[in-house]
Amino acid sequence: MTIQPGTRAPAFTLSSDSGETVSLAALAGKPVVLYFYPRDDTPGCTVEACEFRDNWKAVRAAGAVVLGVSPDDVESHRSFREKLALPFPLLADPDHAVAEAYGAWGEKSLYGKKYYGVLRRTFIIDGAGSVRRVFEQVEPVGHAAEVLAALRAL
Repeated sequence: MTIQPGTRAPAFTLSSDSGETVSLAALAGKPVVLYFYPRDDTPGCTVEACEFRDNWKAVRAAGAVVLGVSPDDVESHRSFREKLALPFPLLADPDHAVAEAYGAWGEKSLYGKKYYGVLRRTFIIDGAGSVRRVFEQVEPVGHAAEVLAALRAL
């Protein structure tokens, strides 16, 4: 089940592409855009990451921190971030515990085959740690603009 707006965001501590540890608690006081994506260097995930990158000035003007999360390891994230010149950290969730806590892990289907994986979802968390907005079934194209509109409305 996906976390709903108005609820407390589940705490997390994950390793970033730089090898540093990032926790939600350390970001208190700032809005956080936490987006879950299936896999580094795939077409949809690349589009989504590049849209956040290309809208970075507006994201920063809104005072927000952007964090991308997938089950890929730190090295994969490092390569993906460098390749795309992403200005925000990518967090490794190899056991998908954080994705599960946010309801971003579930059954998917590809060519009729069912499997479990990351569900593309984004959460806006306010500086007090409450979920303010949830985007489910995210389409990568145009998603950064949707997130920016929601940040401006906070």
